[in-house]
Amino acid sequence: MLAKFPGRCVRCQGPIRAGDEILGAGGDDTGWVHADCRNELALPGLGTPAPATARASRAKTAKTARAPKAAMVAPDGATFVYTDGACSGNPGPGGWAWAIDRDRFASGAERPSTNQRMEVRAALEAVTAISGPLVVVSDSTYVVNCFRDRWWDGWLQRGWTTSAKKPVANRDLWEPLVLAVQERGDVAFQWVKGHSGHEMNDLVDQLAVAASLGRD
Repeated sequence: MLAKFPGRCVRCQGPIRAGDEILGAGGDDTGWVHADCRNELALPGLGTPAPATARASRAKTAKTARAPKAAMVAPDGATFVYTDGACSGNPGPGGWAWAIDRDRFASGAERPSTNQRMEVRAALEAVTAISGPLVVVSDSTYVVNCFRDRWWDGWLQRGWTTSAKKPVANRDLWEPLVLAVQERGDVAFQWVKGHSGHEMNDLVDQLAVAASLGRD
């Protein structure tokens, strides 16, 4: 499910932002956790993340617990691009950014917008601008899981409607992004925990926030 209100993950103690994908903590814990704190495997190309520590306190829980889904494999010779979106007010003034390093980056704004729109826009701008094998690294499970879990397959089969028979939100951004990824065949997506001290994730966060505020 998607968080309606900001909060704090009881596993990593990091912030939960409105629109983040969350799950119940499970086991003996109460409260909410980032979906990735329970389910994400280590991602290639991003160093060594903390090992998965989800535990089942009862045999029944252990039997019914879902195994983590495997990360997408980075294409050979891929460029790693980091993306992020920001929005003040949600909805409100929005900003997006991508960066390969501190010398190669881009950012922009959209008003009004939402945090999720800006996350998708950042990925779309990166995939459009950068040629060759590519790994898009994002702290948005909304973006990463769409491709890792192939949400887009269902959307296409149902004529861009969700499993609840509602129109897919942000279709104007998702449709060209999905088409570009399909046509290229050399793009993978990886998740990185936001606000965790990762240099490049912090950089694109700063760029996206600055863009949302109208700063150069």
